[in-house]
Amino acid sequence: MFCVASLVPSPPVLVPELEGAAGSAVEGAVAELRAAVSAAGRELAARVSRWVVVGVAEPGEGAGDSGRVIGADAVGTFRGYGVDVRVGLSGPVAERVADVLLPLPALIAGWLREQVAPETVAECRLISADATAEESLAFGRALRAELDAESEPVGVLVVADGAATLSLKAPRYLDERAEGVQADIDQALSAGDRKALADLDTALCAEIEVEGRPAYQALAGLFAADPADPQVETRYAAAPFGVAYHVSVWLPTLSADGGVTA
Repeated sequence: MFCVASLVPSPPVLVPELEGAAGSAVEGAVAELRAAVSAAGRELAARVSRWVVVGVAEPGEGAGDSGRVIGADAVGTFRGYGVDVRVGLSGPVAERVADVLLPLPALIAGWLREQVAPETVAECRLISADATAEESLAFGRALRAELDAESEPVGVLVVADGAATLSLKAPRYLDERAEGVQADIDQALSAGDRKALADLDTALCAEIEVEGRPAYQALAGLFAADPADPQVETRYAAAPFGVAYHVSVWLPTLSADGGVTA
């Protein structure tokens, strides 16, 4: 049974060893973000011992229409981001071979799992970066139906970033349209506004580099069966490096009889 979702971003500097590799310019800037991400992970871990991670595949990763599944036995490394920090989606990783090409959402999920709930078992589902709005919503709806059919409680960790064009020093430089669009996205995420997320302009989101757009819409689809928008507690919403990061915890709305609707 689906119980809870947490939304976190994917900057590799969340990992302390990589903060050092990135240089002193990020010192302190990431501390609040890391604390918020850890808190959202602990909230997830306090409710469930199994996570399904949802992220966006990089172009060319071949996620396909139904998504790519990365199993709980996966181990990866942040070597490609500067330091060989190994993480996994379950159990200890010291004696296991690391996949140097493990996608970033799985790496971030593995790192967070090890920080807040090392006994947790996770798997990762990647949605295509060019999925349409309807495909993204359908992805979330199908995942919800799958999880609600299970007897054990399961949580979803969505790993996704907002606009990457919010400042001159942003990875994709400044796009003056990004601030207003991102403000609307943040408002929709904080309100759990399923319709607003479903109605995001996919072309405009692509132009201002909202890489997490399919995952945000999958999150909306995950809650589509509920009678009302979810309860959301926002832990963080800012763009310290010109990229929008949003951290929140989402709970399904209860039905009239006090249960979670399927």
